[in-house]
Amino acid sequence: MLPKIVAAENLKPGFLPAAHSSKPEPMTFPAAQIALIINGRIEGDASVTVTSFGKIEEAIEGQLAFLSNPKYEEYVYNTKASVVIVNDSFELKQAVKATLIRVSDAYSAFAILLSKYQEIVQQQLSGIQQPSYIAKTASCGQNIFIGAFVYIGENAKIGDNTKIFPNAYIGDNVSIGDNCLIDPGVKIYHDCQLGNHVNIHAGSVIGSDGFGFAPQADGSFIKIPQIGNVVIEDNVDIGANVTIDRATVGSTIIKSGAKLDNLIQIGHNAEVGNSTVIAAQSGVSGSAKIGNGVMIGGQAGIVGHIQIGDGARINAQSGVSKSIEPGKSVTGSPAYDYTAALRSQAISRKLPELEKRVKELEALLKQLLAEKV
Repeated sequence: MLPKIVAAENLKPGFLPAAHSSKPEPMTFPAAQIALIINGRIEGDASVTVTSFGKIEEAIEGQLAFLSNPKYEEYVYNTKASVVIVNDSFELKQAVKATLIRVSDAYSAFAILLSKYQEIVQQQLSGIQQPSYIAKTASCGQNIFIGAFVYIGENAKIGDNTKIFPNAYIGDNVSIGDNCLIDPGVKIYHDCQLGNHVNIHAGSVIGSDGFGFAPQADGSFIKIPQIGNVVIEDNVDIGANVTIDRATVGSTIIKSGAKLDNLIQIGHNAEVGNSTVIAAQSGVSGSAKIGNGVMIGGQAGIVGHIQIGDGARINAQSGVSKSIEPGKSVTGSPAYDYTAALRSQAISRKLPELEKRVKELEALLKQLLAEKV
């Protein structure tokens, strides 16, 4: 028997099922308003307006750009952007046509504006598209958006202002907080918990079984049931095609402010600390504990049951097999002290020259011994 289709609510005529493909109406922002949002200081025409964003080297009239990397300084003098955000410390070498907004950190200010713009766009989404299934025991907050072909299971809870895009699966007893964004094709298994302001990008799987198998005397394996869950705290961003395994017992935990790039695997019962960032294609094995403010480069691998201290730095493609002290930087496979690794690399580059000198010394020593005889 097919599930009952929930009636659409508050749908706008002609609203597209794939919300990401719809274009919002252009919005106009004067430079004065932008400066207020990012606490900036205007140089030039405060009344000039922008309707979109652009890269400083490609921007056109009516767009806003930013300059934070000195390599792009030349573009600020001939950009067609109407408004450019720059650092307070930036010194002009010639006149500019654009209105400048000076801030302490241009890159961060630009990120704030992008976030504000995204919030405004998302606020335009509301209602429940057909067909979608919402269990009778599920509860949904105010001003939510549920896209077509979304499944929401028994006793699930969806917070206010949360947007769930088409083809997402929300299992039984899942709790999702306020102002969350669940992109197309995301799967959140039963009993998992999400805090507020959590963004999960397309194709990610939260709460699939941890990799638990008990070896037997005959060489076979027996599956260990994974009866825990995944807990994702507030302000966490999870990229596309990330897999976070549920705990065997207890919880796999992603703490507040953590940022996970695309294509990352987090094993069962692992913990990722507050404001830790992990780059793409990294893997964290089961029961590894990663501290707060850790930075992990792409394609790094971390074995299970070790601890990564607060503020540690793990270079790209490192293989971490032992616990790391707080604040320490490591690189290589197996990973070891970053400074020592740089010294080793410097020495290794000199090996051909050293080999040549050793051979010359051997030849000289052989000659001296022959003359002595």
